[in-house]
Amino acid sequence: MNEAEHPGTDVEMNYTENAYLVNDTVTSFAWSNLEVIVQDRNTRAPLAILSNATGNVCAGEMLAILGPSGSGKTTLLNALAHRAAAANATTTGNILVNGHKVSLQDMRDLSTYVEQEDALIGSLTVRETVLFAAQLSLSHTVSRKEAFRRVDDLIAAFGLQAQTQTIVGTPIKKGLSGGQKKRLGVASRLVTNPKIIFLDEPTSGLDAALSLEVCTYIKEITRKNNLITIASIHQPSSTTFQQFDKLYLLSGGQTCYFGRVTGATSYFSRIGYTIPAETNSADFFIDLINTDLDKNGDICRRTIHICEAWKTSLDSRELDTALQKSMEGTSSYRDLKAPRSLSWRTPIILVRRSWIKSHRDVMAYGIRIAMYLGLAILMGTVFLRLKTEQSYIQPLINAIFFGGAFMSFMAVAYVPAFLEDLNTFRQERANGLVTPLSFMIANFIIGLPFLFIISLLFSVITYWMSNFRPSASAFFTWVLWLFLDLVAAESLVVLVSSIFNIFVVALATTAFANGLWMCVNGFLVPMGILNPFWKYVFHYIDYQAYVFQGMMVNEFGRRKYSCDEISDGQYQCNYPSDLNSIGKIRGTDVLRQFSIKTGEEGTWIGILIGIVAGYRLLAYIVLVLRK
Repeated sequence: MNEAEHPGTDVEMNYTENAYLVNDTVTSFAWSNLEVIVQDRNTRAPLAILSNATGNVCAGEMLAILGPSGSGKTTLLNALAHRAAAANATTTGNILVNGHKVSLQDMRDLSTYVEQEDALIGSLTVRETVLFAAQLSLSHTVSRKEAFRRVDDLIAAFGLQAQTQTIVGTPIKKGLSGGQKKRLGVASRLVTNPKIIFLDEPTSGLDAALSLEVCTYIKEITRKNNLITIASIHQPSSTTFQQFDKLYLLSGGQTCYFGRVTGATSYFSRIGYTIPAETNSADFFIDLINTDLDKNGDICRRTIHICEAWKTSLDSRELDTALQKSMEGTSSYRDLKAPRSLSWRTPIILVRRSWIKSHRDVMAYGIRIAMYLGLAILMGTVFLRLKTEQSYIQPLINAIFFGGAFMSFMAVAYVPAFLEDLNTFRQERANGLVTPLSFMIANFIIGLPFLFIISLLFSVITYWMSNFRPSASAFFTWVLWLFLDLVAAESLVVLVSSIFNIFVVALATTAFANGLWMCVNGFLVPMGILNPFWKYVFHYIDYQAYVFQGMMVNEFGRRKYSCDEISDGQYQCNYPSDLNSIGKIRGTDVLRQFSIKTGEEGTWIGILIGIVAGYRLLAYIVLVLRK
């Protein structure tokens, strides 16, 4: 077993046949009188989207939350996991572990949540995916040695041994199948040693065979390790449905049935709804209460009857009595696991993972490098071999503007890669594995070497082709300004994408912001005549302005240009200078036309660093506020 198979590990890994063992201290998970209230959009009155939900699941059991679209499946699942059940919702009721109430932190320590949309990183292999999940959990509830032992056992338990070195899959390179991705998503969450698993639509997007495959593996893990598994599910096949032990049937946030899957058919027969022969029972139950298909009110009346029948049924009363007894004499939750404490190692682990993604996935930086190289060739061939004559002064200024402004504008290409990272962060944070600070630190660090490489490659091509000031110090100063430009531009992308985490909105907003910075950076309209509003409100916080000024000083601060000779000893100079009499123009006189002073480069660099820090700090605050 070599380092390539286990990146970033410094502990010897010994795998045993029964390494994945879960302490069976959680014997039951229950909830009673659970209610979720939101504000009606039209009337502004309180509206219950989940009412009087009650149920229980024991260790080793799987519960299916079933119902038509909009019935409240995900709302109930989120409420049980102590997540926000819905936007601006108020959740009330009791959630119990072994008969004791639990808090949000308790639930994070005990459970894991696998969302409908996976947060897998496409360029990682199967083993790396589970391994990094193990590393992130080391500082929480699992010892280092134990966590690494579990990696191969989990991969084997979910039937992924043959795919251990297969990447998950990217838009460019094919990897795992849909069913394998679902299994990997669950496996990577189980490495944190949860007692309770919440699954949101684990079979969505899969055909009947793959759905059965995924649920079979989950059931085997649940039974073998005495876990509690609760899954929302939509229209399962008959064989998939039979993998579950208990059923929670919902319609419009109301309970229609809770109990054993095997007892559901007889229960509905008792209240007057007999399932026809050779009919998928899951489909039959959903069709009974699917009010979306109601044309004349029959289904709505039938659903009301089914919900009322449940409230008065013997099964419901027995469930309420059992839960009431389990709550008597208990008021608080006793610790079943040590509390999680996030580690200083988390940013390092995230940097390692991001490094693998960045150099494998061409979508992250490869396409951007190719794009910038194309832009460099374009700029170098258009602004080719510019001379130190006054007729070339304006093209030189144009080239400086183009090199800085358009390089930063093209940072919009980073939006999709960051949104993918953000989605992974959001799901890992919800499971208590990553904090906004560790995510922001890792994201900032991993981008620096790539942005420097981009700056250097672009400059090697354009600087000498365009014939900017020919000295090593001037060249590396240009590289520095371009590097700071790209760091600021990428930080802007991070901020905007953190606020607007929808691709089209983030892309459009970032493009607009860069267009604004171009307009007020001092090139298109010199500072001397720029409208005071744009000057004092936006110019001084425009990172492109300081890059433009720095590049201008780098080119014109120590260079002279020749005027046009109109006759012997007579010159026509377009820029006033004390050297006009000898047919020369000082570069500093060109700078004066743009109200740019020399000797302030250090201040500008400090301001640029402050702008970068400001963007990152604001992005961090946004992530903190979006709990």
